[in-house]
This record gives sequence, C-alpha cells and structure tokens, in this order.
Amino acid sequence: MANYVYLSLIPEGLIASMLPPEEFGSYFATGSHKRSHGQALFFEVDVEQLADGDFPLQLIQERCHPHPDGNPKRSVYLSVYRVLERVPRSALKAMYLTTDDGRVLGIEPKPFEPNSEEMLHLYQEFCPFTPRVASRLNPANFAKLITNPELPVHAPRLAFCDLVLGDLHRDPDSDRVDDLPYANIGHLRDCLRELRSKPDKKTKTVTRQLTREVLFRTIRHGYFVGDQEGITAFPLPSKERLEREYYAWWRSAQATFLHH
Repeated sequence: MANYVYLSLIPEGLIASMLPPEEFGSYFATGSHKRSHGQALFFEVDVEQLADGDFPLQLIQERCHPHPDGNPKRSVYLSVYRVLERVPRSALKAMYLTTDDGRVLGIEPKPFEPNSEEMLHLYQEFCPFTPRVASRLNPANFAKLITNPELPVHAPRLAFCDLVLGDLHRDPDSDRVDDLPYANIGHLRDCLRELRSKPDKKTKTVTRQLTREVLFRTIRHGYFVGDQEGITAFPLPSKERLEREYYAWWRSAQATFLHH
C-alpha cells in the first residue's frame, strides 16, 4: 500500500496516512476521535519536497504500515506546530474539501487570475490566523500584506478563501442581500463602507476569529495560499460544473447549509 502525506488546515497539522485522499477526507471528517466532527480542509503534499522542513519523516516508514488485521494505518501525525509555513507552496499537489458527512471534492492548483471588476472583498483566514476580514485588496495583494515582515503582526504564509458578497462587493448599500447567509449584515455593511470611504485603509476585521465552519456555498472563487513570493490558487468549480460533475458533494454541501 502507498503512503500519503497531508497538510490539514482544521486543525493545522502534517499527517501521514495509508488512505488515499477521498478515503482520508471521509475518515478525517467523520471517523476521527482526535478532532470534532465536521468539515475537513487539507492538501496532499509532495513528500519529496519536505526534506528541508525539519519534519520527522522517518515516522512514515516506522509507523505508517497496516494493522495486524490488515487494515491500513489511517493517520500518523508528523507535526502540529507552524506547519503551513514550513511546507513549500510548490509541494501542495491538490486541495480537498470534505463536508461534515464525508463527501470529498478535490481541487487542482492553478495560477491566480485577478478580477478587476471587484472593488471590495471578504476573506476568511484559516491558518495561522482565523479572522474574517473585509478588504480593498485582491487575494494576491491581500496575502502579500498579511505576510509582510515589516508589519508588527504578520505571518510567513497565509491560507484563506474569499467569500461571496453579492452586490455588496460594488455597493455596500445595495438592498440585494437576500442570499447572503451572514449573521450581522449591518456590521458587514459598516466595514465595507469604511473601506470605500477611506482609500488608504486596506483591510477591516469583520469577525476576530472563526466561530463555526465556513459554508462551502459561500465560497466565491476558491482557496488561496500566499506569501511574499507569490500565491497559489485552488479555484472552486463553477456552480454548473458542481451540479453536473460533482453532484453528490454539492448536494451534501447544500444540505449542510440548510442545517445551519
């Protein structure tokens, strides 16, 4: 059996496993006693690029082997501290989004393509910070700001996603907000208005920390991993492709939304 290495974002950790991505995602979301039942976000990692990351890679050979009954070893934790910054962005082979009932969607990395039409953005950070932030900056520039070593508070690397804003990404006063599943639309509007009225202000914190799972239906373009050297995008398929090619996952994601 082959061994795999995964970088989990919730919680942050580097994990070796004998399970392929779809099986690992299902196990990690529904079958682990070491974490809460719920969504799983993780990357498959190219282990050959981890030699300089000071990880105990020898544990893969020492511990990642079948149980006496023949069942595969599901997880061997290699690190749980400052993992994202020590894994090269180039080592992230694919990202996997797992619903809380174990449905898995794989997303391949692609070059970042900015959208010049969007004036305002809403980002959910996952690692190493977890606030929800409104910003005037596109994902690449946002990541570069948050990872700027000249700032008193910064991170070497950031994993985050962008969230839907509907008409609010152009006009914070728009009345068309019926489809936005955010608890405090008034506060969100105020944050966006402040950004629009103060051109020198680049970001505004909406929520200081992630208090519940991010609903997959609220993701606008996808997930991003960025630093001072650049950004890697993991774009979510279009709604049409989700309904046509990934219906089981999309139906599960919609059901999760309805339960919140």
